[in-house]
Amino acid sequence: MDELISRITSNVGIDAATAEKSVGMILGFLQREGADGPAAEMIKGIPGGPEAVAAHGGEATGGGIMGLGQQLMSAGLGMGEISGVAREIVAFAKEKVGDGPVDEVVASIPGLSQFV
Repeated sequence: MDELISRITSNVGIDAATAEKSVGMILGFLQREGADGPAAEMIKGIPGGPEAVAAHGGEATGGGIMGLGQQLMSAGLGMGEISGVAREIVAFAKEKVGDGPVDEVVASIPGLSQFV
């Protein structure tokens, strides 16, 4: 997880604590809303992914991708930062588990592809 958090802090410009919380929230959303098998494979393939979900994955708040956006904004992120964090998570996940599972997860969630 440290590698991913470092990339997010460097490339998106947010602090490590916010980055870690955001990763957990996004991975938790993907676990709840994405295609079950590929989402589980993706999260397990990210070092520290399951732990981030357990720590910050939260409960479903409804509203799909927009509900997640509201959660992330409440955590202090702006729209550009949300998109930046999402892109970093997707790129990192593709490095760790390959394009197939990650693309399947993204495709399974309406509206997600416009943010990643």
